Amino acid sequence: MQLTSRQVVTQFAHMLQEELFPLLQSSVGPLNGQMQLLASVISLAPLGRMLYARRASTGRPSKDRAALATAFLAKAVLNLPTTRGLISRLRVDEALRRFCGWSSLQALPHESKFSRAFAEFADTELPQQLHEAVIATTQNQRLIGHIARDSTAIPARERFPETTQQKKQKKKQQKKKKKKQQQKKQQKAKQRATKQCKRTRSKGSFGKAKAAQSGTRIQRQRHQKLAGMLSELPRQCDIGAKKNSHGNLQYWRGYKLHLDVADGQVPISAVLTSASVHDSQVAIPLMTLTSQRVVHLYELMDSAYDADAIHAHSRQLNHVPIIAPHGRRGTTRPSQLPKVFPDRPTPQLSPAQQNRYKERTMSERVNARLKDEFGASHLRVRGAAKVMAHLMFGVLALTVDQWMRMGKTD
Repeated sequence: MQLTSRQVVTQFAHMLQEELFPLLQSSVGPLNGQMQLLASVISLAPLGRMLYARRASTGRPSKDRAALATAFLAKAVLNLPTTRGLISRLRVDEALRRFCGWSSLQALPHESKFSRAFAEFADTELPQQLHEAVIATTQNQRLIGHIARDSTAIPARERFPETTQQKKQKKKQQKKKKKKQQQKKQQKAKQRATKQCKRTRSKGSFGKAKAAQSGTRIQRQRHQKLAGMLSELPRQCDIGAKKNSHGNLQYWRGYKLHLDVADGQVPISAVLTSASVHDSQVAIPLMTLTSQRVVHLYELMDSAYDADAIHAHSRQLNHVPIIAPHGRRGTTRPSQLPKVFPDRPTPQLSPAQQNRYKERTMSERVNARLKDEFGASHLRVRGAAKVMAHLMFGVLALTVDQWMRMGKTD
């Protein structure tokens, strides 16, 4: 007999309450809510199997990797801002220290070892793999109704000053562009005619490979594999801008985290890009990644994702896209247009689509919880790999927390 998602959550929670928590309390002492969440994450994530697969066959074996990974999970669960604060907490909190795997205060590693281990986890993408394994365990047999897609700003303490060589290269490129623009205008008419003939003749894999190298980024993504899509997305630290609820632009320096959230506020997929990357550039990679992990029906997105290629790719994956129409699809300023063109109002969602679109707010609640409760607002590392590892430890803890809540609310 196949169990439903609610029965699986209830069965797992019963096992924690009846077997695991009493055993831990007898060894480390009373467990509060955060320690129970940490125990739930450790019991779901295959930490030992992931770390054992990376162990080298020769040389001195690395010690305390499981304990260090557990400590970084505790840092996200306890919402501690720095690694130094985590070490200070481990020194005074005997229950947390023994839970991570250090029996005495003398066995606690130095701060430099924490830093080296975190760099290793970031390079091997350990948090991302743990999150993927948890999603496969908890959401594999579940039919998800809605996937809400959105991004959130991740401010970082990094500098990106331009060197003199980069400035000189930009000036040279601008001069070359001005010279080539005149030549391109003359050749465009001839190239369009030849391209139309080639596109009609090109079929099969050759045509797909050629289409994957031409066009805009969104058009190329429709013919690329997932690895190729993600490799083209910039990940360096830069300046980003986003409109707030009042319509004003807000600027920040750092990155942007793109999330796909399922019903129940469960994060399914996450992609980190530069702060300047537009949300629409990550829609096709995210929906492709999410489709490989779970089965869902509707995809909810705001007006920033309103592009024909995104609509078409979502339907190609057998999903129903519900995207808020952008103002550019209608006549925003009819007084400035010639009288020959009639006014064209912006298309609106149907009443049924509007009811489903209300579920998109769950992505904003997930972003708020990730920043307020799981350390996303305390970013003290540099580099895209380490930033993603820091955020994914929080996403992993948030995923397990929301999955456990589903058993109480369903």
